[in-house]
Amino acid sequence: MNAAELFVRCLENEGVEYIFGVPGEENAHFMMALQNSSIRFILCRHEQGAAFMADVYGRLTGRPGVCLGTLGPGATNLVTGVADANMDRSPLVVITGQADSRRQHKESHQNMDVVRMFRPITKWAQPIIHSKNIPEVVRKAFKLAVMEKPGACHIELADDIAAFAATGNPLPVQNPRRPVPDDKIVDRAMELIRAAKKPVILAGNGAIRRRAARQLRLFVEKTGIGVINTFMGKGSIPRSSENCLFTIGLQAHDYTRVAIREADLVITLGYDLVEYEPRLWGQSSIKGDKTQKIIHIDFIPAEVDEYYGVNVEIVGDLAHTLWMMNERARDFRADYDCGCKTALRKIMLDDFAEYKDDDTFGSIRPQKIIWDVREVLGPQDILLSDVGAHKMWIARYYQCDEPNTCLISNGFCSMGFALPGAIGAKLVHPQRRVLAVCGDGGFLMNVQELETARRIGANIVVLIWEDQEYGLIRWKQENQFGRHCDLHFNNPDLVKLAEAFGCKGFRVENSRDFKGVLEQAFHCDMPVLISVPIDYRENRLLSERLGKVACPI
Repeated sequence: MNAAELFVRCLENEGVEYIFGVPGEENAHFMMALQNSSIRFILCRHEQGAAFMADVYGRLTGRPGVCLGTLGPGATNLVTGVADANMDRSPLVVITGQADSRRQHKESHQNMDVVRMFRPITKWAQPIIHSKNIPEVVRKAFKLAVMEKPGACHIELADDIAAFAATGNPLPVQNPRRPVPDDKIVDRAMELIRAAKKPVILAGNGAIRRRAARQLRLFVEKTGIGVINTFMGKGSIPRSSENCLFTIGLQAHDYTRVAIREADLVITLGYDLVEYEPRLWGQSSIKGDKTQKIIHIDFIPAEVDEYYGVNVEIVGDLAHTLWMMNERARDFRADYDCGCKTALRKIMLDDFAEYKDDDTFGSIRPQKIIWDVREVLGPQDILLSDVGAHKMWIARYYQCDEPNTCLISNGFCSMGFALPGAIGAKLVHPQRRVLAVCGDGGFLMNVQELETARRIGANIVVLIWEDQEYGLIRWKQENQFGRHCDLHFNNPDLVKLAEAFGCKGFRVENSRDFKGVLEQAFHCDMPVLISVPIDYRENRLLSERLGKVACPI
């Protein structure tokens, strides 16, 4: 047995199903060892796409996704996807090759300090310096990747070390139980909750992990407290619940932001400051203001932020904490002011439905597209949003029934995420409908992975909102400066491009045709691309309207 074969045995021991990547010369021994394993290697067309696939695999399974690249440019191409997984709290292990250890100390072909490059964007990065260390290094990487908060770990295997003779066995997989909070601090939190008049819950990324959503749903049923979710907390409670107050996160003055400003108690659950910084909350963001209290509940202590003045901090497993709170809420009686919650739901539901019957021709309103997408996708189906103006519309208008059914790159906000991510999602859930929603800018950043989808039979649907410019940058520049710089570009014929990859392509220019085409796309036995000319005049109208929100609730 050589070191590469021992490495692969350790990966099998960790339950690895897939490795996404692009191999090179320095991975040769590793790739040969994979041929005799139970692990399926998904050959990708770019290392960034491979990292995004592994990222989404990790989000959906809770187990580390694995991606691979060679040294030099292969490693640098992985960086964006790895950083995205790390900042969006997705467990991931990235493996890279390296030059022969006999030339690493000097200037040589493609040789660079890859481990040092990955350290700022991973939880841990480590080279294999001796074959005997492989079981420990692999076990530690996988253990750290899933520990809260989850993220990315990096392992480097040099070309010559991979060929060395090796002995040893994989270490047993033993992930520790997460700590639970003290009873006294939970009692303090419940005292604040009982004393509040207008409490609200802000559910973040952590609220959809580790059974937390199930306990959260029980808690809001008992207490009647409304829940606002971040972009990445969608589905923490179902959109049909009377306690669902939808999504916060737009920079504009939205209704959900008014609701959180009016609350006298904000209970944050699994909230990541990288999603929506406290400075933007409203009343609670005013330094020195003590009228609004904050209870921080998360796996780790609260980040230090001058705008995030926590009154009670509960640190421990989120699902268990909520279970402890549910036990204390068995006979819960509270006289909450629910008028804000009821009014907010009515305003938002009316807003969502405003253009559901729109039949314009030539370009389609974002609201209409999202309404029809929600009608076509079932509760368990998965939508992945790329980064662009469409992400803002999806964040506000697309609401969910279940956790992890709307995946958004939000902590790192990386364009190019959705198409390769959808391939990862389809491998995890082959029976579900998987839709990637992209702008034309983000789509063309990883368009090559259409070939990967076609080759491996990942029958995803890719919906492109086409405006031939970087629309989100224009939107923000116009809001800030009243004008924008040159952001226009030209596109190929996207339908013909899809066909060139062996996929099916549609272009929809009439609003009333979109829903039927989308339904048809999910019945095609191949990947499908749908191009839609988007009416981004609605961006400015939304900004103007939200800027005028007074406080009718």
